[in-house]
Amino acid sequence: MVALVSQENVVALVSRTGRHLQRYTKAGCRQVVGCIPYKYKNGKPDFLDIEEALEVLVISSQKGKGLLFPKGGWELDETIKEAASRETLEEAGVRGIVERELGMWSFKSKTHDTYYEGYMFPLLVQEELNFWPEKNVRQRKWMSVSDAKECCQHWWMKEALDRLVNRLRSQQQLEQEEVVSCSLSYQSKSNL
Repeated sequence: MVALVSQENVVALVSRTGRHLQRYTKAGCRQVVGCIPYKYKNGKPDFLDIEEALEVLVISSQKGKGLLFPKGGWELDETIKEAASRETLEEAGVRGIVERELGMWSFKSKTHDTYYEGYMFPLLVQEELNFWPEKNVRQRKWMSVSDAKECCQHWWMKEALDRLVNRLRSQQQLEQEEVVSCSLSYQSKSNL
């Protein structure tokens, strides 16, 4: 008997290694990309405070005891969103929708005496895998926004999280205004 398996459900259990395909700026800064994996506690955004409705996924650092969001090198053979998605899958074992970029930050590496450009994206999680490439070297943990701000070891990732919360809050306010506007429009038409 032969079993057919869809390729989209198969994950290579090996992370990319080496830096021969890494991107660098003309000034020599290594370019890294990452995601803030997030989901809503009830499966959908509530009209409550967005910070209360949201959970974000942090991972343990390989080299230290701190927590951070998944990130890694952006390679020459992939788009920036492909790199962000790949790094999140390799390090955190989740897949989802990579949304519009939150920004770019310049920072100095704590372990290497070099500067980096870091790009962060939100990733709305659609699938959480039981096995992923770095499962044996990283822990992952869902937590509240406030807890993530407290424990995240990188200032620039905390800023990216603030931008994500502000973006989602703005989207939520626009949706609420549309609901009220539609309701008022419906009421005025039914009064005619």
